[in-house]
Amino acid sequence: MYKVLVTDAISESGLTPLYEHPNFEVDRYDQLQPNKLFSIIGNYDVLIVRSQTNVTKELMDVAPRLRIIARAGVGVDNIDVEAATKKGIIVINAPGGNTIAATEHTMAMLLSLARKIPHAHQSTVNGNWERKKYQGIELYEKTLGIIGMGKIGTEVAKRAKSFQMNILGYDPYLTEERAKKLGITKANLDEIAERSDFITIHTPLIKETKDLVNESYIQKMKKGVRIINCARGGIIDESALLEGLHSEKVAGAALDVFEQEPPANFELLKHPNVIVTPHLGASTEEAQEKVALEVSAEIINICEYQSIRSAVNMPQITSESQARMQPYLQIGEQMAGIAIQLLKTAPEKIQIAYFGELLDEDTSLLTRSIIKGVLSHHLSDSVNLINAFHLLREQGVHYQIQKEASNKGFSNYIELTLYRNGEKVSVAATVLIGLGARIVKIDDYRIDVKPETHLLYIKHHDIPGMIGRVGSILGNNNVNIGTMQVGRSAVGGEAIMILTLDKKIDGPVAIEIQSLKGIKDIQILELTSGYPLEEATL
Repeated sequence: MYKVLVTDAISESGLTPLYEHPNFEVDRYDQLQPNKLFSIIGNYDVLIVRSQTNVTKELMDVAPRLRIIARAGVGVDNIDVEAATKKGIIVINAPGGNTIAATEHTMAMLLSLARKIPHAHQSTVNGNWERKKYQGIELYEKTLGIIGMGKIGTEVAKRAKSFQMNILGYDPYLTEERAKKLGITKANLDEIAERSDFITIHTPLIKETKDLVNESYIQKMKKGVRIINCARGGIIDESALLEGLHSEKVAGAALDVFEQEPPANFELLKHPNVIVTPHLGASTEEAQEKVALEVSAEIINICEYQSIRSAVNMPQITSESQARMQPYLQIGEQMAGIAIQLLKTAPEKIQIAYFGELLDEDTSLLTRSIIKGVLSHHLSDSVNLINAFHLLREQGVHYQIQKEASNKGFSNYIELTLYRNGEKVSVAATVLIGLGARIVKIDDYRIDVKPETHLLYIKHHDIPGMIGRVGSILGNNNVNIGTMQVGRSAVGGEAIMILTLDKKIDGPVAIEIQSLKGIKDIQILELTSGYPLEEATL
């Protein structure tokens, strides 16, 4: 019998699978004081929360039976995931339960923005009758640019097509084939800015999307564009948006999310051409039922069948497997980070090859680590070791795993190749006894690089003095070089240079290096430091 504790207002009908299952006993407290929670948590195997209950390390310390923490929603900000991971507690959420709610809220904002409904409503209830003032525009045959073609972006596209809108879609994983099936046009960010009458955002907030809609991007947009954001605050630079509204470059904006919540930019909130709601994207009765049903099903799958799909932390591995694979996990994710940054776009195919001693090892965890490293660049922390394959399939990315007994000159050897539109990037690595992990090949160039946090990749013509000129620029800008490795295909031909740096270089330094005669490409690479895997059992 598994004992389940529910501490927040969770949909009663959504918990039905647990109530009706003979192996689960559910206790529910919609409002539970922290001292009471601490006194009873030790009796439970599963804890289900929303956003009110803070699940801290201290709470887990007095919960020896706790195996699963479930968040009936998307975010897990109120859960100490790191502490849960160290204790072998699985943290799950419901990433798909709010898709329809967020989609419909986006459409509501789109229509309200086009027809000025909130402002017209307020004017009318104030006793006015201002038909001319609140004249709107039609969606019919207008162009809608969708930034982010994941689940919600895709559903928005389907509904916007019913209004006979022309749809432009951008997503690093959107292929021409998938766009054709959806009946939309695949576009890049600049094309969306230049051609769209409406732009709606449906991406996660990651490094690449922070302030994506900034002053320079707004300047690329059509005059009179209308912008909707029901995704994440911080994707739009609110100061730049306000300036765009003042200049009338932006005709209107509908915002459900903000950089700071509750929002503090009252000038933006009160602008006459802005519609705002208090982060209501997932706030429907149906969505709350769906997320509860989703976590209930996941809890049953984990406890009864040891099947995990929506965990946001690390999987459980045995100490024996950890000892054998630990040296490879970090280099696997780091080589993936190098490859995806060099490819400069999302892959359509991933190929991983294992050679030598790895032939006889269970490399499934290592494969997940590599795939996580590839996907994380665009999907952020929504990717983990458990859901990596699920997200890979969801994005329509093909993958191939092969193993060979040949050793490629090393006792163990891993090669990762990413493909997209006829382009490919290949990165190979090994773990040397006593010396640690090394990147030993990029494309056709042999190198020997110990992965560090800050790397600089330069492709150039093999001409005399190139190394010195690059080194001088870095030195003049107070950037210290840790190591430098050079690989070349032939004397006087193409070559690459890989430098480990003590700190990240900024844009002007990269531009100065790029301007050198003979430089073909330069990439500032940032790698993760990896993660420890704690022994945990389910």
